Amino acid sequence: MTSSGERILVVESDPDISDLIARQALRPLGYTVVVIDEAASAIKQAVQTPPDLIIANLNLPGLSGKDLLAAMNSQGIKAPLIVLAEKGQEQSVIQAFRLGAVDALFWPARDAEIVRVVERSLQQTREARARLALDRQLQFTNQELQRKLRELTTILSVGKAVISITDQRQLFDRIVEGAVQVSEADIGWLMLRDDKTKNYLLTAHRNLPESWAKKLNQPLDDGLSSLVSFSGESLTINGLPLQKFKVAALGKSAAVVPLKVQGQVIGLLIVVRKADRAFDKSVQSLLEAVADFASISLVNSRLFRAVEQAADAARINEKTRNAMLESLRESIHEELQISMYPLEALISGSSGSLNETQEQALKTVQNSLQRLSRAAEKTIPPQAGK
Repeated sequence: MTSSGERILVVESDPDISDLIARQALRPLGYTVVVIDEAASAIKQAVQTPPDLIIANLNLPGLSGKDLLAAMNSQGIKAPLIVLAEKGQEQSVIQAFRLGAVDALFWPARDAEIVRVVERSLQQTREARARLALDRQLQFTNQELQRKLRELTTILSVGKAVISITDQRQLFDRIVEGAVQVSEADIGWLMLRDDKTKNYLLTAHRNLPESWAKKLNQPLDDGLSSLVSFSGESLTINGLPLQKFKVAALGKSAAVVPLKVQGQVIGLLIVVRKADRAFDKSVQSLLEAVADFASISLVNSRLFRAVEQAADAARINEKTRNAMLESLRESIHEELQISMYPLEALISGSSGSLNETQEQALKTVQNSLQRLSRAAEKTIPPQAGK
């Protein structure tokens, strides 16, 4: 049998009995045994230092063993209790069981019997303790799974927003809201770099105080973000080191992650906790995921603007080309009309008579010019430039 180190309280007024139980039977097996000779002190001891098991004689002076059981129950002491009784006290033992005793030893008892009863009772305690530990572990695991599910749901929600929300103001608000949720922060804000001034402007926020929120669309110096804008690396800080920065006016723990495109910092995402509770690595990774979504949204926005500009340029070029074609069509039509008038005059004979060969040659030219006019009309429609 291995040593357990479990704590056993023996309540026994007879020193011979307590010596047999404590010194001879239990302590050699590694149990920590405390012996007290009267009930009142035993109750006080059990309240101050709860034991794993109690062995109490039914025949104590003053308070009896049954009174001790009742008092233990009233004090909320949950340790299992074994009663010591003499032969002929079976009825009292039954009453003790009704009051909550888990087992009984009839005196005189041998060492082996004491150990067997003690082990049997402690096994129940160990199993109950193991079940309680398992319940706590399951509860903790369930809470962790629920937290991970909330985090994943938030990340997916932000990702969906990036591809579905076209209003950038609304999208940035959603990104900041997601960052606050996944980090369990109290305050959050987003700053984006202005391409002209290179300053970082407050673009969206959640729960910023009025004195800070009025800086919307303006540079906001929190004393901490500039470090990340230069390094390009995420930063978490809390407690005393945070006190030297302006952001300490908002809380006691802060995290800043950069928004990067092709290695360049184009924005900063900041969250703050009012409590001095550090942001761990897992939270930092979640914030970086949100920042990546924000970067994607900015890239998408820039690509969309570039496509729109290219489309506008293409439309302008198309209008210019159509205008040129319309001008060419009108010029061809005008020149053909000018050419057809004297040709018709010659063929009609109003400018003098023609021989058959000359007339046939002029009609051939006239037919060619008419075909050229029709071809120009088909190739360059009259409404092409409109």
